[in-house]
Order: sequence, then C-alpha cells, then structure tokens
Amino acid sequence: MANTERYYGTGRRKKSVARVYLVPGKGDVVINKRTMDDYFGLDTLKVIVRQPLVATETADKFDVLVNVRGGGYTGQAGAIRHGIARALLHVDADYRPTLKKAGFLTRDPRMKERKKYGLKAARRAPQFSKR
Repeated sequence: MANTERYYGTGRRKKSVARVYLVPGKGDVVINKRTMDDYFGLDTLKVIVRQPLVATETADKFDVLVNVRGGGYTGQAGAIRHGIARALLHVDADYRPTLKKAGFLTRDPRMKERKKYGLKAARRAPQFSKR
C-alpha cells in the first residue's frame, strides 16, 4: 500500500463532514466500513454520491473510501458528493470545468437557523389565543 496513490477531499453539508479518499480500483464505494448499499437505503442518495464520478467518467476507475460524521443521511450524501468532487481535482485538474458547471465544487451554505428568544423555534411563534 506504500506505492498506492490516494487522493483526499473533504466535503461538508449542513452538520455533516465527510473525509473522502480515492484509490485506484474498480468502483466500490465504502462508507464508514459499510458498502454504500448497506449504508444508504434510498436509491436517490446513492445517485447523489456517484454524480461527480459519472460526470467525469471515472466511476469504474476509483474505489471511494469515506469516513462521514454528523447530520442526517441526506446531508451526509451531499457531503460525500462534495468530498469526491474535491478529491477528483487532485486526480486531474482538467475535471474542474465539468465539476464546477455541475455545481459539485460549491459548498452548500444553507444551515439550520438558530432559535430566537420569545419564540418556540427559529420562526415559530407561540399559539395565539384571544381569551
């Protein structure tokens, strides 16, 4: 494994942080030491994870090793996609226009809004009663 090339990328979305390693292989995706089929139940999440590999036509050239923490499944899938896209830039800088146009390199800035005092949630006001 000393000679094996590993390309690293960090992906983030909401509260999720994914550490992604691309290793030359046949296209296996391992997330937290489980296969992608075991980890994600929804097919849409599996499609989201594979999008950067499909866009750059490298789906069968690299094995993807992922360590992801925090957030829910959808946020984790987005973080993994972001991490794979960043790692692909280390593989070949010529992938940048393709990934940038598809929006895979942009970090999604949307976060949970904080709760305000006097309210029950970020914007949810207490129930109004006339009497």
